Amino acid sequence: MRICVFSGSSHGYAPEYEATARALGGLLARNSIELVYGGAAVGLMGALADATLAEGGRVTGVIPQALVDREVAHAGLTHLHVVSSMHERKSLMARLADGFIALPGGIGTFEELFEVWTWAQLGSHARPCALLNVLGFYDHLLDFLDRVVEQGFLKKVHREMLLVDKEPAPLLRAMGRYRAPVETKWIDPART
Repeated sequence: MRICVFSGSSHGYAPEYEATARALGGLLARNSIELVYGGAAVGLMGALADATLAEGGRVTGVIPQALVDREVAHAGLTHLHVVSSMHERKSLMARLADGFIALPGGIGTFEELFEVWTWAQLGSHARPCALLNVLGFYDHLLDFLDRVVEQGFLKKVHREMLLVDKEPAPLLRAMGRYRAPVETKWIDPART
């Protein structure tokens, strides 16, 4: 089992963000779930990877060469895939993962989550997509998504595909029970 986690390359201002990233990393390791993530040693990304490794877990990072050149790659991972572009990074992380979680982060985190969620909506995969809503970080986004449903731009069934919890353990349990609303098979969107 592998879970891909999208998260910030910053720590954020509240200490709870890093504490939750570390808690998630430890939980993944203790449950023999391999972490797949963006391969960096900085911010919540680094804290998550360090916590997973500290508990004896396996961590696979996927990072573009440009970020390796900027010396942000994590040097102590189980596996580190160096790729040529952000598109290749996202495609490989998606292929490696059995599910996706977004911790707090910036526009890169949002973009990664929305892309895999879109692929699920289109039937390219049937894996759970989830938000770890630390300190209500995603509350306004969730309100906005409900507004998108109300205005007819997102079907309720697709909105409900996005799992949400404020704690790592119940979120992982929900992901384990997730069943896609439609029959799907993996189609790599990068190749279509």
